[in-house]
Amino acid sequence: MRAIWNGSIGFGLVNIPIKLYSATDSSTLDLDMLDSKDLNNIRFKRVNEKTGKEVAWEDIVKGYKIEDKYIVLEDEDFAAASPEKSKILAISQFVKEAEVDPALFETPYFLEPQKNGEAAYKLLLKALQKTKMAGIGSFVLREKEILCLIRPYADKILMVNRMRYPEEMRDFADLKIPKGNAPKVAELKMAESLIKSLAGPFEPMDYKDTYHADLLKIIKQKAKGKKIKVADVKEHEGKATDLMAMLRASLEKSKKNVG
Repeated sequence: MRAIWNGSIGFGLVNIPIKLYSATDSSTLDLDMLDSKDLNNIRFKRVNEKTGKEVAWEDIVKGYKIEDKYIVLEDEDFAAASPEKSKILAISQFVKEAEVDPALFETPYFLEPQKNGEAAYKLLLKALQKTKMAGIGSFVLREKEILCLIRPYADKILMVNRMRYPEEMRDFADLKIPKGNAPKVAELKMAESLIKSLAGPFEPMDYKDTYHADLLKIIKQKAKGKKIKVADVKEHEGKATDLMAMLRASLEKSKKNVG
């Protein structure tokens, strides 16, 4: 794996030199965009809006518009903004992981200790495991300040979970959520029984991305000249009056699957 950030974790006066690695790979198929007429690849060009001519990467700069004028930013300008955060992932506090809303979580990263940082790395890992805590911190990655949570992963390594800032979460007040009446006692009991019948320990390896595997099968079938038949899937049209019946049928189905 290739490190995407080099720096240090800082908590108190302790400094741990680390490397940051992406912890995930995309499971999507690598599909190319083609011209339907001759199946040639479609290329995207960086074009000057005024001249219509293609612009080379080395001639592209970044700018911020103020009063119809662009202020061009150099590499030094980005480095000058919070320079310490470009090299130090500073832990500002420790929290119980359960206190953090999962909706705020984004991308996970692995942390690897650099030379002379092994002892401090293991110390932080073990201390977090013992206290069952996680660290909240921030650092700058790719010209953006990242809010993150540092926690033990698989009892062997430190992981960083990139987090959304609360202001990045949209307000759901405009959604049409019906207030309605409280559920009937019998319906609620039936729903609780259904949930309990489907309950069990979470095993991540039980879940697979089957869509792209199925799509790859279709691609291979088409490569052999076979015609693809699309199954007719009907949407369920459940009415409120059918709720009890649907719960009962679901519970019966669950019991048969278990049996």
